[in-house]
Amino acid sequence: MTGFGSMLRDYLEHYKISQTDFADRLGISQKHMNEIINGKTKISVELMLLISLFTDIDANLIYYAEKRKETYEELMTKYKTKSEINKMLNSYSLNEMVKRHWIKLKDSSSFVQNYLDLIEYLGIKDVSMIDNYLNKRYLFKKTGQSNNIKVYLWVRHCDLMTKNLEINKYNSSRLNELLDELKIMRMKNFNKEELINLFSKYGIILYIEDALKGSKVRGCIKVKIDTPVIYMTTYLKEKSSFYFTLYHELMHLKTDYNKLKNKTIIEEDGEEDEMDSLALNEMIDNKTYNSIINNFDKREIIALENNIPLCFLYSRLAYNKKISYRSSDYINNREIINLK
Repeated sequence: MTGFGSMLRDYLEHYKISQTDFADRLGISQKHMNEIINGKTKISVELMLLISLFTDIDANLIYYAEKRKETYEELMTKYKTKSEINKMLNSYSLNEMVKRHWIKLKDSSSFVQNYLDLIEYLGIKDVSMIDNYLNKRYLFKKTGQSNNIKVYLWVRHCDLMTKNLEINKYNSSRLNELLDELKIMRMKNFNKEELINLFSKYGIILYIEDALKGSKVRGCIKVKIDTPVIYMTTYLKEKSSFYFTLYHELMHLKTDYNKLKNKTIIEEDGEEDEMDSLALNEMIDNKTYNSIINNFDKREIIALENNIPLCFLYSRLAYNKKISYRSSDYINNREIINLK
């Protein structure tokens, strides 16, 4: 792969310009010119701009041709064969992302172009940097590199889908107002768009998207400059489990706002149990829950008086092993939601 060199040769031949004459215009030696034409040297940014200035060739085209050549050489040096390169690309769920229209391949027959499209999607200079980047910017439980990459690919897609959203400015002092409105909304039939709009009203981006196959993620939270962002997956089929995860992320926001400016929290070792407890308390505050336990025959009356959906009630009772997940109370009060 000669990069831009072969294109420049064709251009000079077409316009009857000698390589010697063009070298003199650029202020380089004939030897240097010959190395450029034959793809044996890198073209500096200054030369790219001069060539673009002296011809009608876009500087971006020159850079892109050179980048393809450089990428080809790097891939072949590291992976040796096309088969190994494709294996590496497949480890990033490339085919699945294409099917989901998360990524568009400019030339699917070219592993070089596929790689360039992948790093453009990743927003990272080179795939060799991804582990270091994730270690710096993400908090994972130790679920393994493969899962962590899949989660990052999902987060990256969510980032791209929400990058132009305009919402109100976030004010942490109003978070309790949001929690109060949620207590009313959760009593209604589940409405995804209504919920997203409620979060937008309080300056929080809420986005719900399928995770990649095999990834173990329900939700995550980050803060972009000063805007909280919560991403959730469609893995959560029941209203109670969805709200449990949503409250879990909100509790991270309540306690970890400054940390979230530098770290995206997927799951944080040592902190998740505390967030789970806080989330359960938001679903059914401990005082009300104790009242339910002590007046078990009036459990549904107490729950409804306190804006607690019955699916929350029986999910909490099953979680605390007061009833079985197979009991009729739990099964009959499940609420299946549509997150698509």
